[in-house]
Amino acid sequence: MNYLEAWKVLDDLQFFKIKLGLESMTRFMDRLGHPQATLPCLHIAGTNGKGSVVATLLAVLSRAGYRVGAYTSPHLSSVRERFRINGEFISEEAFARHAGRIVQCLAGDQITYFEFATALAFLWFAEQEVDFVLLEVGMGGRLDATNIVIPLLSIITNIAFDHQAYLGTTLAAIAEEKAGIIKPGVPVVSGVKGAEALAVIRRLAAEAHAPLLTLGKDFCLGRGAMVEGGLTYQGPDRRYGGLSLGLCGGYQWDNTAVALAAIEVLGDKASLVSEGVIREALPEVRWPGRLELLADCHWGGEVRDVLLDGAHNPDGVAALTLALETGFPRQRLIMVWASMGDKDFSSCLAAIAPVCHRLILTRPESSRSATPDQLLNSLSLGQREKCLTSVSVLDALNQAYHLTGRDDLICVAGSLYLVGKARSLLVGDLVGG
Repeated sequence: MNYLEAWKVLDDLQFFKIKLGLESMTRFMDRLGHPQATLPCLHIAGTNGKGSVVATLLAVLSRAGYRVGAYTSPHLSSVRERFRINGEFISEEAFARHAGRIVQCLAGDQITYFEFATALAFLWFAEQEVDFVLLEVGMGGRLDATNIVIPLLSIITNIAFDHQAYLGTTLAAIAEEKAGIIKPGVPVVSGVKGAEALAVIRRLAAEAHAPLLTLGKDFCLGRGAMVEGGLTYQGPDRRYGGLSLGLCGGYQWDNTAVALAAIEVLGDKASLVSEGVIREALPEVRWPGRLELLADCHWGGEVRDVLLDGAHNPDGVAALTLALETGFPRQRLIMVWASMGDKDFSSCLAAIAPVCHRLILTRPESSRSATPDQLLNSLSLGQREKCLTSVSVLDALNQAYHLTGRDDLICVAGSLYLVGKARSLLVGDLVGG
């Protein structure tokens, strides 16, 4: 099996519905010889911020000299983006080889796309004998395919409404699912801010006798004293002043604090991480497609600033709106927007529309995407007047560049499928294939 054949095998699994539960994953990993059993994992759940925490930990730990595997989802352009060790994505050869082993071991049995990808990650990281694995939950936590590991540390980023059809319709219910990654005696770092969700995290950690550090109580990141400038991290045992971040957006302060608290909890297991390493690594952290500014981006002979952001739920849109209101100076804002049909796009559009001068509604190449007409009809009559519809992402970018001048800002948001397609068109893919 070559790489393209392996990718097609995985892609074909998208036709099978999402399935939450650990039984089939556990049985399948038995057949593969439990490659996950010896992996030193940091298991990361939450609604928003998981990827930013992974990116920060990856930057810090790899700069300290560790070999760090990172498994994230979804990808923007190529499935290989989901699997990386330090600065390198999985090779086509390794992807095909491990996919072939999975297919052979399945012997015709059925697993889901995410189970297949998770198994491939475990196989590759075990083969490469990495020092740490940053393991991002796909959905929820309790019944997620990644939840068969016993990690060094469990991390839960902020919790908000998303995937209610699968995780529950209250923040307490969603928190119960996310906190399902808590294991007996395994330390927990929590970036959860809401009282309702945090109460659930505290209860489940106590029941599991899992030591718990919480944002705002045990650690934080904020403006430093005037003499230091920059940002200051204060943790249980460490304090760093004068820090600067490579990630844009005020909400990244909390995500960075969570990552630094995780480093503290690792203690001697991450003894190579010095204050100097942290100071050098944080400004270099990048998380493509998430509040990513493509400055002086050329398209059709024109140059514009283009902001990409994968905000796709109300909490993410609120963070994007705040970032647009407090940063990114511009004359006018032209928004290119798309959404998956199963998302709460009505609330998201109602929140983002007031800050836009023009809103171009489009649809990436996905059968799950809402149509431009569905998006348009979810808006009030007054907001519809500023909207245009577009048949494709390519056409939407053409419209956006045509409608803007050099002092305007184009923002592409609402769906990571949209962001991935737009980013590929504008600057190329992160990885080939």
